[in-house]
Amino acid sequence: MAVPKQKSSKARGRKRRTHYKTSAPTITLCSECQESKLPHRACPECGAYNGRNVNTDMDADD
Repeated sequence: MAVPKQKSSKARGRKRRTHYKTSAPTITLCSECQESKLPHRACPECGAYNGRNVNTDMDADD
């Protein structure tokens, strides 16, 4: 089993982790209402997904 010979400093560990960055989420437009939404998810505004309304809660509001 590999064991470190010396303690690695905080700076050395942080330098190694500089590339672990989060990316901004991709935003797309809803094809029905043109509001911004996450891809591959139902629109939070109108409930549309893939050209049809999939949110039953939104049906009662219309």
